[in-house]
Amino acid sequence: MDEQIILKYFTGLSPVQKRQLGQMGYIYTEWNSKINVVSRKDMDNLYEHHVLHSLAIARFLTFRPGTSILDVGTGGGFPGIPLAVLFPQCQFVLIDSIGKKVKVAEAVAESLGLENVETIHCNAKEERRKFDFVVSRAVMQANGLVDLVRKNILQDSSHDIPNGIICLKGGDLDDEASQAMARLGTKRPDYPYLIEPISQWFTEPFFETKQVLYIPVGKAKKR
Repeated sequence: MDEQIILKYFTGLSPVQKRQLGQMGYIYTEWNSKINVVSRKDMDNLYEHHVLHSLAIARFLTFRPGTSILDVGTGGGFPGIPLAVLFPQCQFVLIDSIGKKVKVAEAVAESLGLENVETIHCNAKEERRKFDFVVSRAVMQANGLVDLVRKNILQDSSHDIPNGIICLKGGDLDDEASQAMARLGTKRPDYPYLIEPISQWFTEPFFETKQVLYIPVGKAKKR
């Protein structure tokens, strides 16, 4: 499967973005033969299971130019690298505690010419900078992620929703989301968590059980 599955859902991409998407499969295939960041039996499904899955976040929220995003537990660069292709005017910092995975993410970003991506080998506890949003793909339970990255989220939002955490997850997420909101205690914003089924955007069977979980951490935008 190639990048056509992405173009099916995301129209109006620039020639540069289309080229980057087209190159992504070749670059990941080459690197995955050296350092296994994607299951080898799943490489044929790279665009659907990894690239398009990552871009479900873009269906949930269109990041405005200048937005800063921290990708926690990025592995080989998901969801950060596909999002960086789609939002070239936003800044992405991709971190992971496993050095060889960060090496792949760094090499892919460099090969694609992504100047809006920074990769760092570190634990999220060590990252102290502030960002508008934190994204992740099934890294850990949401309450643990809240404890880990709430320090990294700017309070004031330039979007229509508060700054916060956007996760790609599966399963029944209401209890998990409620526990995550409880972690924020009295400081949690007067804004609900959101669970959005990815199947409303992408029709492939793979997405039937996949969801986007949003946990608000910052303040609601003043109107």
